[in-house]
Amino acid sequence: MVEVNREGDVAWNWYARDYLDEPPYDSISYEGWTHTNAVSRLSNGNTLISLRNFNFIAEVDPQGAVVRSIGEGILFLQHDPEVLPNNNILATSLPQGRPHRAVEIDPETSTIVWEYLIPGQENRPVRDANRLPNGNTLVTGATEIVEVTPEGEIVWRLGLQGASFSLQEAAGLGFYKAERIYQSE
Repeated sequence: MVEVNREGDVAWNWYARDYLDEPPYDSISYEGWTHTNAVSRLSNGNTLISLRNFNFIAEVDPQGAVVRSIGEGILFLQHDPEVLPNNNILATSLPQGRPHRAVEIDPETSTIVWEYLIPGQENRPVRDANRLPNGNTLVTGATEIVEVTPEGEIVWRLGLQGASFSLQEAAGLGFYKAERIYQSE
């Protein structure tokens, strides 16, 4: 991870190998070593780093130390975690052989407090989840984007008609990320 200031100078950096180059992580290799897919700065000055291939999200302090891992044992090949206003973390999880899902995790306990299971194989992989201002969640899968209520009811959907991809094909096809845009009245 490299943070660059407006002048183009490196303001902060972090190298996973400096902290995680040991078993069981040192021998992982699936589309890269860590397959880091999201980084965000937290209000406490620490940095949240999604290490997809390690199946957890790391919270790293300004000196580079991993102060905690979030979701270890419950996240699988997670994508694009976001910190919610309640300080929980919303991400997608892609467990092999089980339904993909959007999950809200309490980072203090690494427990799932909300989840939405993605029905059907054709909408895999699930790559993004965003909590909307109305409390619903926008979930982006390979062939369909859905907005679901906290109870899991679909209230809006956009799909690729007749589309079906294998997991290998879906890496380069279909939806990847979506943002809900609200129009002012």
